[in-house]
Amino acid sequence: MATGVAAKAVGVDPTTLMRWWHKGLVTPEYVTPGGHARWDLEKLKEQLRALRQRGE
Repeated sequence: MATGVAAKAVGVDPTTLMRWWHKGLVTPEYVTPGGHARWDLEKLKEQLRALRQRGE
């Protein structure tokens, strides 16, 4: 799913999700040839749970 949809699903602004991606805190499922991230919602939620457990 697109960044805006994924961000809404996890309750953050799309710019926040993009910032986390560019900082290396989360990784999209894939990036299109045009540079757009596509997210797997369950994998994103897993990454966010791991971040919370680490205290980031």
